[in-house]
Amino acid sequence: MSALITLSIIAIVVLYMGLYKTKNALLPVTMLGMTIALVLSLLEWNSNAKPIYSGMMQFDNFAIAFTVICIFSTMLILLISKDYFERISEHVAEYYAIILFALVGIVVMVSYNNLSMLFIGIEIMSVSLYILAGIRKKSYSSNEAALKYFLMGAFSTGFLLFGITLLYGSTGTFDLILIKNYVLNNPTNISPLFYSGILLLIIGLGFKVGVAPFHFWAPDVYEGSPTLITAFMSTVVKTAGFAAFLRIFLLCFAPLHDFWMMPLLVITVLTLFIGNITALYQNSFKRMLGFSSVSHAGYMMFAIVALGTDSINAVILYATAYSLASIIAFAALILVKRQMGSDKFESFNGLGSKNPFMALNITVAMLSLAGIPLTAGFIGKFLMFSTALSDYHVWLVIMAVINAIIGIFYYLRVVVAMYFKESDQTVIRSTPLFSMVLAFSTIITILLGIYPGFISNLF
Repeated sequence: MSALITLSIIAIVVLYMGLYKTKNALLPVTMLGMTIALVLSLLEWNSNAKPIYSGMMQFDNFAIAFTVICIFSTMLILLISKDYFERISEHVAEYYAIILFALVGIVVMVSYNNLSMLFIGIEIMSVSLYILAGIRKKSYSSNEAALKYFLMGAFSTGFLLFGITLLYGSTGTFDLILIKNYVLNNPTNISPLFYSGILLLIIGLGFKVGVAPFHFWAPDVYEGSPTLITAFMSTVVKTAGFAAFLRIFLLCFAPLHDFWMMPLLVITVLTLFIGNITALYQNSFKRMLGFSSVSHAGYMMFAIVALGTDSINAVILYATAYSLASIIAFAALILVKRQMGSDKFESFNGLGSKNPFMALNITVAMLSLAGIPLTAGFIGKFLMFSTALSDYHVWLVIMAVINAIIGIFYYLRVVVAMYFKESDQTVIRSTPLFSMVLAFSTIITILLGIYPGFISNLF
């Protein structure tokens, strides 16, 4: 709760700072506020917090873990925002404030104990993201991204609300604990409306996390949005979406596993194949990362398909590994596109000789995304596959391994371009903040690949 209040206050403070032309203080104040929120969240660990506000929210260890991941990832993203926002707008305070407001919605999303708070959290986050996607007012691609995101977001919200309505009509409550009791107390007499509500809830949340066949907005929105905003959407927002997904299924719908498992299996398989195969044909590094994000949503679905005690640890580790690798990739993309004017794979040609440090970091990120051993991405995939195998989904793991092999091909395209293709273009230069974020993210990626126990045994 302290983190939520702190982030809300800092967002308002940053917004007012924009009125007094204090551009140089925006980033330090934002980082200070987020650091305080991060520390306050960690201090609440194992506090056995009870539901608050008449059972509307609960800041338990589950909520704290995902809050910390989201705040930490946002801090890394904002560290590379120095001079980025100034290049596309004079009103820099708006960017920081709206990102903080989106983070407020995300904290609500991962700590809800009532379906009405789930909706409120998603809408706070979504409205902020609609603005961020289209904040480059003179860019047609940015305007297109905002419009597509808004239309698809509104459409998915309709499914979500209808699903919540059907669950309420069946149980007479929005409270997760009471919904859980309804399921446990009526094992053979559950209303058909309740089952319909679960399916609609899957569709609504599926849109938010970008799983197939509800993914078609994601690549276009990711490509048209400012790259830094794309990094935020594909990491922090996706992590929060899966936290919300996992929370309600783990707490309320676990006894009905046989009903919703088959639809989720179909969604998972479609997501893996559509995301990976489509990524193979991309010539744009940014668009490839967009379709890659879809495929990683498929891997994270394993934790829900094979719902169990290990699902939380699996999602936490996978989300952390994916976020770190994606932040490295997007940070490098910002520098390359800024100096080369393009996000094609050819723009990375010869980077291994021009900037060995950046090339090394990108290589580690690509290996982690591909799931190569000694990286956090490998441990993340290993936990997901182990979770699925423990529930005897052997064929699903076999298809996932096939997709992982496909992923290796398109991830290594950029590595081949950096080390095995020559270019006469100028040297790609980095800034101290970019170098710090790249190095820090790479080190954590390798450390988690070697010592995953830091976060793989939290629950």
